[in-house]
Amino acid sequence: MLELAGIIILGIVAQWFAWRLKLPAILPLILIGLLVGPIATLYTADGSKLIEPVWNGEKGLFPGEGLYYFLSLAISIILFEGGLTLKRSEIRNVGPVITKLITVGTLVTFFGAGVAAHFIFGLSWKISFLFSALIIVTGPTVITPILRNIPLKKDVSAVLKWEGILIDPIGALVAVLVFEFISVGEGQEYTKTALIDFGKIILFGTTFGFTFAHALAFIIRKKYVPHYLLNVVSLSVVLLVYVESDILAHESGLLAVVVMGLVMGNMDLPNIKELLYFKESLSVLLISILFILLAANINISDMELIYNWNTVMIFLVIVFVIRPIGVFLSTKGSDLKLNEKFFISWVGPRGIVAAGIASLFGSKLLLKGEPGAEYITPLVFMVVLGTVLLNATTARYVARLLGVFLKHSEGILILGASKTSRLLASYLKKNNRHVVLIDTNHANIDAAKKLGLEAMVADVYSDTLTDDIELNDMGYLMALTGSPEINEYAIDKFRDQLGENGSFRLVSADEMNHPEKNPKEGLFSQNDDFIKMMEVTRRYPALHEIELKNANHYKKLMDITKEDDEIIPVFLKASDGKVSIISSSGANSESISDGSKLVYLGKMFDLDKIH
Repeated sequence: MLELAGIIILGIVAQWFAWRLKLPAILPLILIGLLVGPIATLYTADGSKLIEPVWNGEKGLFPGEGLYYFLSLAISIILFEGGLTLKRSEIRNVGPVITKLITVGTLVTFFGAGVAAHFIFGLSWKISFLFSALIIVTGPTVITPILRNIPLKKDVSAVLKWEGILIDPIGALVAVLVFEFISVGEGQEYTKTALIDFGKIILFGTTFGFTFAHALAFIIRKKYVPHYLLNVVSLSVVLLVYVESDILAHESGLLAVVVMGLVMGNMDLPNIKELLYFKESLSVLLISILFILLAANINISDMELIYNWNTVMIFLVIVFVIRPIGVFLSTKGSDLKLNEKFFISWVGPRGIVAAGIASLFGSKLLLKGEPGAEYITPLVFMVVLGTVLLNATTARYVARLLGVFLKHSEGILILGASKTSRLLASYLKKNNRHVVLIDTNHANIDAAKKLGLEAMVADVYSDTLTDDIELNDMGYLMALTGSPEINEYAIDKFRDQLGENGSFRLVSADEMNHPEKNPKEGLFSQNDDFIKMMEVTRRYPALHEIELKNANHYKKLMDITKEDDEIIPVFLKASDGKVSIISSSGANSESISDGSKLVYLGKMFDLDKIH
């Protein structure tokens, strides 16, 4: 009981530290696993591990292959959650690149790393290619935290994100085929069996994933399951799909759950975001447990085995030779620039699937007495830990050095997709600004999409909002919901990530007409709260422009808006066409120049009254 509680507590503590330090959580998780596992044998009184994952006759958490059964089910949930985040709209420009990365790139890694392992470590060809198959995968558990903390160009983020999720089942499939080759033996019989198994994995994986995705979607739409059971029913269906697919075709389960998540993630389903949040929380817990267990399962003798210069050499070959060759061959002829290709080449951290399957296959081959099998687990963990450490600490600097950072985050994120928000967004879009609306109200989002606006159902209380690459170029945040509490929360939470150039919110009813309560992030004017804006929009659903002569002219117009409840100033449009957001603090008056225009909502100004 103490070990189980300790793993969960240590795992969540590691997640918190990773969040604070902006590192992939896998890094502190593996380090903790090593400290309570193999390294603990150096400082405990009896020379035992503090946590023993596999039962050894005296102590341990999982009997026999129990650890690997738990591992397999957990990975299925993690990959399903990753599949839910994949949106077809993200890959309009880079779809062919992603396809080549998970085919051509896979082949380059498989043969390149296999040859390197054979000649550097002197391993047999069979063990060398099993090692290379295991390090094919990257994975969402390590890619997502890196992308979350670096404002990359949209296409670069899309390539890395999709590759990380789609390549997991492919790497697992290749590893299984090589493992079967080692177990069954060489020859014509194996070739025939391998081809049949490969076909079965593709057939059952895609069929099960597609079929059960539509079945679960049907259940959700028809509300056959009460709301409070929706998440756990979805979880049970994911596990059912994984297990049943795996029974019919060994190792097809991973492909099935990724396909299922991908299909459901691109459906317009009610509660899909809620399902994603639940799976996200579950994935965080499972990842925390798994990495500690897998790292703790390593023995000190395994670590001593690779404590030499050969390990450094093979790591350098994988990172600086094999990965770049795979990326450049896969991106040949694409629209990606040279600096973007170099950055994708640099970012290739390995994750949970590599570590998990390596532990499983390494243990099985050791029991069979396969020469060189003792190298599999420690070598793969070395690659996992080394690539994560390298990418987590350098990706941001490399991105800045190569110039793949978004230099200008000019996009505008509007929180709340009410009629007023849609009106403002439509104007911004016509004036060449990238604008995205988010709301929890499906009807508002549907109405925005019908106007041709980018809109998504999203909850500001979820941490996954900043993971969406559609929001990579957001530099301005406008909180326009009817809840002052939500508006204030959104500003506080996303000011640095989504509103670095400017974060604004509507004033509350209490702040209206009280100069001493005028918030520095107030929107438009201190006279305009949500209720007033909705009422003006209902009566005058249009935006107007009036040319400004000078700053004094602008001040006169603003004074009129304070006296007239049917006119609300919203934007300033410069002579070059750039639109800026009006703040209730009045700071915009300094930017008035010849050709500037005031953009306002409501009835038109009576020009005869303006002198």
